Amino acid sequence: MQTVLFVGAGRHQRRAIEGARELGLRVVAVDGNADAPGLAVADVAEVVDFSDIDAVVAVGRSHDVQGVLTVSADRAVPVVAAVAEELGLPGIGRETAYLMTHKIAMRRRLAEHGVPQPEFAAVRTLHEARVAIEAIGLPVVLKPANTGGQRGLFLLEYEEEVERHLHAALAESPTQEAIVERFHDGLELNGLAIARGGHVEPLTLSDRLRPPGVGFGVGWIHVYPPTLSADAFAEAEDAVVRAVRALGLRDGIAFPQLLASADGVRVIEVAARIPGGEMARLAWHAVGVDLIEIALRQALGELLPDDLVRPRHQRPLAIRFLTAEPGPLPTGTVRRIGSLEKVLAFPGVVEADTYLSVGETINPVRLDGDRRGYVIASGETNLDALERAEAAARLVDVEVW
Repeated sequence: MQTVLFVGAGRHQRRAIEGARELGLRVVAVDGNADAPGLAVADVAEVVDFSDIDAVVAVGRSHDVQGVLTVSADRAVPVVAAVAEELGLPGIGRETAYLMTHKIAMRRRLAEHGVPQPEFAAVRTLHEARVAIEAIGLPVVLKPANTGGQRGLFLLEYEEEVERHLHAALAESPTQEAIVERFHDGLELNGLAIARGGHVEPLTLSDRLRPPGVGFGVGWIHVYPPTLSADAFAEAEDAVVRAVRALGLRDGIAFPQLLASADGVRVIEVAARIPGGEMARLAWHAVGVDLIEIALRQALGELLPDDLVRPRHQRPLAIRFLTAEPGPLPTGTVRRIGSLEKVLAFPGVVEADTYLSVGETINPVRLDGDRRGYVIASGETNLDALERAEAAARLVDVEVW
């Protein structure tokens, strides 16, 4: 029996760990949180802070693992790459992992290869940020150079806002670095692509809709297929392939995010992992591709057959995340969580779940972590699927104090 090492064992990893075991693999999982849900379903659970690469290597060596991977956790990507190199296992390599998790390095590499992207500047100080804003022009997006989940992300429309928010963006970066980017209005897109031996195959593109206000960076609705013209769709797929190649991902799952505006498509960033936000479920329901199996096989160094990575069907789909205002959930401390029976029985709904427990606090949506569940629905068209997902989400029964 082959053994795989999961770096991180949170909610998203739990489903992947269960999938690995269903495929007949033995799973060793590490997480610094002893209560991480994935540890409870792994064959071997080790409470280890995965930022300690030497400790994770020691776990992998002691259990004779044949593959190492992560799911959804961006900060685990460089750890997985380093552990794979230390153990002589298949991996994406330290350099590629760095390029695909450090936004400044990523932007510079994309610029070298002529990949379209927003104008940007790296900043560490208030003076540098002010100079960058003057050069780029307002409005701009300010964000940490190397973190995720929309933490430390701000839309700056006035020059004085940089002094108010720069410290928060820098504080979220382990290296105290931030990036300022020109803000472009347009349709944001989530992409999925699979690299095999250096050949990059786009899998899906979907609309990534966002709420107004401080949570503007949170993807709270995904719609497949995207509402793009044929020309814009082709331009987006070309940008996906060029970006993934430029960043050096030869074997792995890529998660590019793009922005389609009236003046063209730009790459916002590219991750080297199965994304969060239930994108693996989108791939499964929309096109019949199992990203978990693909990631596991690549971690083990197996060749991927075409029928595993190519779409098996095309199904219009929408994912509606459960958030507080302006979403369907109330704000406050959870006192009761009702059954999802009505939600699951709603026409077109294929899946639904909540990430809630009694006593938790539901906050207004600002970060990815404020998404507290989801509804996935299909329909005759993508807009039909979205209407069904929205209507079903309103049936979620949660009471707060």
